[in-house]
Amino acid sequence: MSILEQQIVDTWNIHHRIMLVAIENIPDEAFKASLSTRGGRDIARQFAHVNNVRTMWLETYAKKNKIELITFDTDISPSKNDLLRAFRASGEALASFIEQAIQNDGKVTSFKRGIVPMIGYMISHESHHLGHAILTMKQSGIKIPEQLKWGIWDWNKI
Repeated sequence: MSILEQQIVDTWNIHHRIMLVAIENIPDEAFKASLSTRGGRDIARQFAHVNNVRTMWLETYAKKNKIELITFDTDISPSKNDLLRAFRASGEALASFIEQAIQNDGKVTSFKRGIVPMIGYMISHESHHLGHAILTMKQSGIKIPEQLKWGIWDWNKI
């Protein structure tokens, strides 16, 4: 794998670790917080949704490679531990998927523009929900832990 190709995989892996750091540092009581007045997703369901989108993109790849992924019912607010377990599985599977796509000249059957734009899509989508979770915590009066506030920006250490 070339240096540039390795940097592409590393970009996903760094982002994935940021999501794990975020989940690990969200206070347990915050996972039930929601700004919705009409039954929208609480923070736990925001992260469950992110994981479910990951697994949706990986569905064919996971079956073909006998990778077990965890999905969540949209009405259930999973625990921190369940989210971490699911994210670890889907994040590792996506790293493997990215490596395979790179070996296939960046082609991805489920994303016509290729693997690099797909990674951009995934990171954008997940960052949107992470930002929403942090905003929900702020507006709900929940203290944002320092590691969540600042640690997610230290890409040279994560």
